[in-house]
Amino acid sequence: MDRAETFDLEAAKKLLGEVFAPWIQDLKLEVISVARDEVVLRMPFSNRLTRSGGIICGQALMALADTAMVFAVAAASGRSRPMTTVDQTTHFLRPVSSSAVLCAVRITRLGRTMAFAQATISTESDGKPVATAQLAYALLEG
Repeated sequence: MDRAETFDLEAAKKLLGEVFAPWIQDLKLEVISVARDEVVLRMPFSNRLTRSGGIICGQALMALADTAMVFAVAAASGRSRPMTTVDQTTHFLRPVSSSAVLCAVRITRLGRTMAFAQATISTESDGKPVATAQLAYALLEG
């Protein structure tokens, strides 16, 4: 990677609006911070994301982690690049309702063709973790 390449908050916000499917856009995600070692995204609370009992559904939390991984790889690489999910294992720790959630992703290994990361999803209201995920992505071009 050319050390002059950087993927910053401005580049992340542009990417968020350009490459994701319309249903991901509907989640109203916000990029909070971008650094080479960690990326944080925010998903606001919406009744449209809840299942019975007002609990945010697991599918929305998994989509948040999967989307945040794209930004983490870009930040660690210094640029956006074609990639695809290979694996995601999510552990739900407790239900969340009536709170926005934050997803922090840290790359654990960035190779030439694969990237691996750990995501922690926490409630914005009290900062307590609600889920963790391990993710693996295939990097489609060098």
